[in-house]
Amino acid sequence: MELYFSVLAALFSVINPLGTVPIFVGLTKAHSVKARNGVAFWATLNVLIILVISFFLGKYILLFFGISLPALKIAGGLIITSSGFSLLTGKFSEHKGMKKREKDDAYNRSEVSLTPLAIPMLAGPGTISLLITYHNEYDDFDNRLVIFFAMLSTAILIYSVLKSSFIIVKVLGASGINALSRIIGFVVIAIGIEYVIGGCLGIYSTLIDS
Repeated sequence: MELYFSVLAALFSVINPLGTVPIFVGLTKAHSVKARNGVAFWATLNVLIILVISFFLGKYILLFFGISLPALKIAGGLIITSSGFSLLTGKFSEHKGMKKREKDDAYNRSEVSLTPLAIPMLAGPGTISLLITYHNEYDDFDNRLVIFFAMLSTAILIYSVLKSSFIIVKVLGASGINALSRIIGFVVIAIGIEYVIGGCLGIYSTLIDS
């Protein structure tokens, strides 16, 4: 259970669906409740598909490009840390590539569940690199099954947050969401630094062994 909760906490923190709530509200404010729930469902399903593909096939992408696990840990850690800093500074949307022009384009889209909601707002490169790292670190069937269930649980939490977006905004307001995002940002920074340290130790161990 320790692995399950650690993966669940890491995925939820890095994905940070709370940071996507204002974007979701803006994109679906003209929709009916049923239509909003549909967008939330398809966005969540797209995210889950991305997570599963990243976890089970990411290793082969690394092999194809000749990228070592320590290098991925460092690169992924830097991306995750950068995401954490963007949460702390209130620039999460800009960090995810949602600048004014992209926002205006998104608001004019009839289908937003894949882009920009699933990609890049929810399942970004930090999440993908995190899952690839998990796949390489936990190579036995039982642990991978636990991680898979953690991904499913994360998807359920994402759907719950998106479905409740209008209630969350009404109850917490923009200031409340920003406060929670900043707290999550601190956790995300710690996760990112942990992976950078792990990558550096991996390179050091390789050099010592050689």
